[in-house]
Amino acid sequence: MKRILSYLAPALIVISAAACGRAEPEIDLAAYEAEVLEWRAGRLERLLAPNGYLTQVGLQWLDEGTYTIGADPGSDIVVPATAAARIGELKVGKDAIWLVVDEGVEVLQDGEPVSEVLMGVDTSENPVTVTHRSLAWGIIERDGPVAIRIRDYEHPFVDTFGPLPYYDIEPVFRVTAELLRYEQPRTVAVDTVIEGFQQFPVSPGIVEFELGGLRYELEPTLSSNGRLFFVFGDDTNRDQTYGAGRFVYADVPGEDGKLVLDFNKSYSPPCAFNDFSTCPVASPRNRLPIRIEAGEKFDPNLHYSGAAAH
Repeated sequence: MKRILSYLAPALIVISAAACGRAEPEIDLAAYEAEVLEWRAGRLERLLAPNGYLTQVGLQWLDEGTYTIGADPGSDIVVPATAAARIGELKVGKDAIWLVVDEGVEVLQDGEPVSEVLMGVDTSENPVTVTHRSLAWGIIERDGPVAIRIRDYEHPFVDTFGPLPYYDIEPVFRVTAELLRYEQPRTVAVDTVIEGFQQFPVSPGIVEFELGGLRYELEPTLSSNGRLFFVFGDDTNRDQTYGAGRFVYADVPGEDGKLVLDFNKSYSPPCAFNDFSTCPVASPRNRLPIRIEAGEKFDPNLHYSGAAAH
């Protein structure tokens, strides 16, 4: 344990350790290790799933207008070479996006052939995904702007992927923390890997925790699954973890504000594996001036950066 704590350098945001004055609860180490290993197995299973991040092979932002789509390199939206040279046209209007399929080309929605389909965005009540051979695509909406995201369910990258690299499991990085709620939840601006594009989630407050006798804080946001979502950076981003930061979740606490923040379950964002995601990056206030040597590492050999056509 001394080896780990030696990495915990003084913080920029610190409260005296004496202000905390509480010991971490005892845990069953064998049971805890089994829990983390089970989480890791689930993490890999989700990545390898057909709609996991690894099948993403294309992302293109859309303005109003008509776009041709197909494997022909001259298409406005170029898809992998396994597709028809021309699939059809994507008509992007102010309030609706339609896919019009060329005659003789098979495109399916829910297993049924379609010739024309209204493409509901992923944030709507009726998101639409269509398939063509091994490919699938849908429309994503991110605080206004829309894009087409393309998947290949037979993407060879998936077959060769893994294993995920991790730090050793260290219970010292499973910390008891406290949520200090704002008087009212705040909308915060979060930068993403796409230059000039921000997300605007809601934060309930600041989470404070102790490591190595010093106090630190992070600002989480509320996720769609009702949990606290942390995008954090630390000094391992320079050499062993993904440069834009990592993700970790925690349960929303009760009235006492107490929660468990487990950095052994921190993981890389989708952008660590391909260039076709809209990942948030750690804000300056969420960059810890210490090394969090826990959770998932970054391996550049597990990153796919090819064009959509392959």
